[in-house]
Amino acid sequence: MFAPQLRVADKPAAAVLRVIRRGGLVLRDEIARETGLSAATVNRQVTALIEAGLVHERADRAASGVVGRPRLPLEIDPDGPLALGIHIGFRVSTITMHDVSGKTVGAIQIPTPASTDPGEVLSVVATSARRFLTRWGGRSILGAGVAIGGRVDDRGVVVDHPRLKWSGVALGERLSGAIGLPVTVAPHVEAMAAAELHLSPELESQGSTLYFYGRETVGVALALHGAVHAPKSGPHTIGHLPIRGADLLDTHRTGRLEDAVTDTAFVDAAVAAGLTARTPADVHKIAEQGPDTADGGIAHALIAERGRLLGEAVALVADIFNPDRVILGGQAFTDYPAILPEVSRALKATSAEPGREVRVTSAAARVQQQAAGAVALDGVYTDPLGAVARISA
Repeated sequence: MFAPQLRVADKPAAAVLRVIRRGGLVLRDEIARETGLSAATVNRQVTALIEAGLVHERADRAASGVVGRPRLPLEIDPDGPLALGIHIGFRVSTITMHDVSGKTVGAIQIPTPASTDPGEVLSVVATSARRFLTRWGGRSILGAGVAIGGRVDDRGVVVDHPRLKWSGVALGERLSGAIGLPVTVAPHVEAMAAAELHLSPELESQGSTLYFYGRETVGVALALHGAVHAPKSGPHTIGHLPIRGADLLDTHRTGRLEDAVTDTAFVDAAVAAGLTARTPADVHKIAEQGPDTADGGIAHALIAERGRLLGEAVALVADIFNPDRVILGGQAFTDYPAILPEVSRALKATSAEPGREVRVTSAAARVQQQAAGAVALDGVYTDPLGAVARISA
């Protein structure tokens, strides 16, 4: 097991690999210019990355008619090592495979067993993961990364997960033994923030970014100058934040954010209001009947209230952390785009900094896949040559 770093690494090999995986086909002098490394250092790192099977040269894409030694473009080796990603959600878990460029090359979803016994849940996840791995027989697998809610320590132990009712579960050790790979475990919202860092070069060094997530849980993570902040006490918790004016949501009247805006709370409120719905998508479908119909009007009111409560929560948290930008992720924001104007209105009306940059993640419904990939690839992005050496030992 390895403690995740969730940051943009500054080792020469990591910097060179980062330029290649982001650039598609790049030349060595371009790498030197972007990283600030000397030509000699770049050449040494490229040679090592080629020997490790992470990168290869494209002689077929060399410029024609050039006098002297051709300049061969570099790219991530499409036949190189892969990494297994697992996202364990409250209702649905996702198992993915990622290449070193960060691309998801395969994915499946399985229902998370409705059990408070972690052994039962992990047995199902491990069995599905082993079957999934057989699709890539003969390919080197760098390891596995698990993204999960709750608090996770640096040994891969889930210290506390209120929704799954887990406490002190040695997740990394159990899954490593069950699937036969080294496993890295990270809180899922922090992993989502790390995925944004890896996919968005502009976030590497440009101040601070607050990532706000909403689906079956709500959570936030803060990235500062290319690294996700990981407090020793665990991820920032916001589910307990107070809400106001929940006329339709928060059916149990707890006054807590998570009891009002999560998918389960949203559907429970729809049923309590007389709608026939089992999933948020059912409520969204009813809303398409239009706000002037009986059921459509209720659905629209539920969506508007959810958007307002989320927007107010984003504003409150953002004003406390005062980040340079905010990224919204999770299906509460992405499954039904019509909710976003409600979120925006509430955020601007509530925040002391209404002009702050706010955007929705481009990952959309793939956000859990990207989180799993960010953890799975964390080792190779931090120390690519070391990661390959571990699986070759």
